[in-house]
Amino acid sequence: MSAFLETPQGRHIAYNRTEGRAPGVVFLGGLVSDMTGTKATHLEAWARAEGRAFLRFDYSGHGESSERFEDGCVGDWAEDAREAITTLTDGPQVLVGSSMGGWIALLLARAIPERIAAIVGIAAAPDFTEDSMWAEASDEQRAQLMNEGFFIEPSDYSDEGYIVTRRMIEDGRHNLVLRAPLSLPFPVRLLHGTADTDVPVAVGLRLMEHADCADLRLTLVKGADHRFSTPECLDLITDTIATLPGT
Repeated sequence: MSAFLETPQGRHIAYNRTEGRAPGVVFLGGLVSDMTGTKATHLEAWARAEGRAFLRFDYSGHGESSERFEDGCVGDWAEDAREAITTLTDGPQVLVGSSMGGWIALLLARAIPERIAAIVGIAAAPDFTEDSMWAEASDEQRAQLMNEGFFIEPSDYSDEGYIVTRRMIEDGRHNLVLRAPLSLPFPVRLLHGTADTDVPVAVGLRLMEHADCADLRLTLVKGADHRFSTPECLDLITDTIATLPGT
């Protein structure tokens, strides 16, 4: 059964925490995903077997947490993640960020670098609200966004698609990480599938080129898609965490 954390903004964040040795591992999920997904639960089982501390949680508007998804934005979800990490964990953590979670991990690297031991990005999607949602929106979608405050984005993961709001786009512009210096003073590992049609490999290459990081590696997996959840991909994630220097 999930426990709940109340943030300073009054949001109630559902979480599951496993006690264990440091450094702990924190899973940061993607857009419209929750902490019951394959990667989150696989990592939890691995952490338990290894005796490692582990935390998974739902952003507000996701899963069991409070609020409506359409009222949220990346800035809110980064606040949720920061509060979960600073309140529910001790010392530096290994952040494992999937898709949007990779962007949130980079925002946390700016906000609380002292609480980060390493970052593992899985199809990390920094700046996607601007470089994907807005850049790829049609003229009709942009007009609807400005006039009505939202449009519906089709999704391979939901029959109904999901709502893209004006707040989400405008907030995203205040949280871009690829347009200004990005210092990552800890090991960073980026994992990306070559068959990812949601977040192109070019995003990982751009992040690798842009970041100021002395120990950053990008691993490409031929044929892997955005889910990155085959048994081989899941094992690669845990092997990557296990071989991080200093952790």
